[in-house]
Amino acid sequence: MRIATWNINSLRLRIDLLRRLAQQEGPDVICLQEIKVEDGLFPLDAVTALGYPHVRFHGMKAYNGVAILSRIPFRVMDPKDWCLKGDARHAHVVLDGDVELHNFYIPAGGDIPDPDENVKFAHKLRFLDELRDHFAAHAKAGASAKGKAIMVGDLNIAPLEEDVWSHKQLLSVVSHTPIEVEKLNAVQKAGKWIDAVRQVTPPPIKLFSWWSYRSADWTKNDRGRRLDHIWVTPAMSKRVRHATILKDMRGWTQPSDHVAVIVDID
Repeated sequence: MRIATWNINSLRLRIDLLRRLAQQEGPDVICLQEIKVEDGLFPLDAVTALGYPHVRFHGMKAYNGVAILSRIPFRVMDPKDWCLKGDARHAHVVLDGDVELHNFYIPAGGDIPDPDENVKFAHKLRFLDELRDHFAAHAKAGASAKGKAIMVGDLNIAPLEEDVWSHKQLLSVVSHTPIEVEKLNAVQKAGKWIDAVRQVTPPPIKLFSWWSYRSADWTKNDRGRRLDHIWVTPAMSKRVRHATILKDMRGWTQPSDHVAVIVDID
């Protein structure tokens, strides 16, 4: 199984780029974030025409939204309403073969890394705490350690020093602050998740999946961050064969500021 995760930053605007990704890389499953389309306007016919007959989408107008496109049949699970905001940040299915798949879009958190001054950052920290508690309860039931599960998405945190262009300069920048990294690590520990990409390409190699639109020449500066992740349970980690970040996508015409991350699993 080849699985891809990509913050597409508007599905309808970048449907041609999605087609290119599907044709060039042939993922069996594509998980999208920031689709930015309410459910009634989701371009289902265009998506299924790409060869993905099984589609789960959970969207809202203009903001957020996630979707799972699959060649593999699945059964749909109800998404949890994280932080009781109803803001379409989670899609949950179980693929044939009893492989549980979560697709998340974690809040970005705004610009000020202080929950007292910035409600967006407070929301992000609360979201991470809820994720930790959810997966801790799941693990206590014995599901995570023995089960086959995958968690993907734009988690909006670059946890390792090698996941950002400058660890020292980004310590006070939202997405790499110590409190965010600490809470994301707690989520990972609670669910017994393994970072599939770093399993294949460990530090000290730097890896990025996002480059700001604000950079005049992102290729020259290469000031990226690894915000997009694919995690697997221990049972699945033994089956991981390949992982890659499609950096060239950032240079496509009218690109997203994120690129796709792909993992191959036997």
